[in-house]
Parts: sequence; structure tokens; C-alpha cells
Amino acid sequence: MAEYFMLVCDEPSYAVVLLDCGARETDVVRAVREVTGLSLWHSKVLMRRAPVVVLEERPQDLADDAVAVLRRAGARAEARREPEPGHHAAPAHEKAPTR
Repeated sequence: MAEYFMLVCDEPSYAVVLLDCGARETDVVRAVREVTGLSLWHSKVLMRRAPVVVLEERPQDLADDAVAVLRRAGARAEARREPEPGHHAAPAHEKAPTR
């Protein structure tokens, strides 16, 4: 008789957000290409949309590695924790004011 196990991973996923490409656009385009695997043309289009999510649903260590690559190229980037399935966050302009 075979036994089967289902592994459940509670590790949160992260998105890599390119906030600003900085002054070294060519280096950032190459870094976006390295991180995403997109063509140079698509990487350039994506970079020019900043702030933009370049990767989604990554483990924290991979998201942090991608952020490091982008920052070394001169970009401003960060890893943001994605909401868990079933949890919906309000857009920034709809959040309740803080006191």
C-alpha cells in the first residue's frame, strides 16, 4: 500500500517592483532582461513603465536576489509581500486615513 502526502507551503510570495530606472538606463534594461528572461526590447518597454512589477509570486530569497541585481544596475527596486489568496488589499488611494 502506497502512502501519499500533500505538502502545504505557508511561505508568502513576493513581487519585485521596479520603482525607478535611475540614470543608467542601459544597465537597468540589461538587468531587467537578466531577471525576467525577456528580450531587450520587452525589457526596455517594461522599464519605461516604472513603477512596475517585473516579477510576481517569488519566494523571498529569489525576490531579494532580483532586487539586488536591479539595484546593482542603478535602479530603485524593492520586494513587496503579495497578499495571500483570498485576502484583498485596498488600493493605496482607498486606504483609510491614519491618525
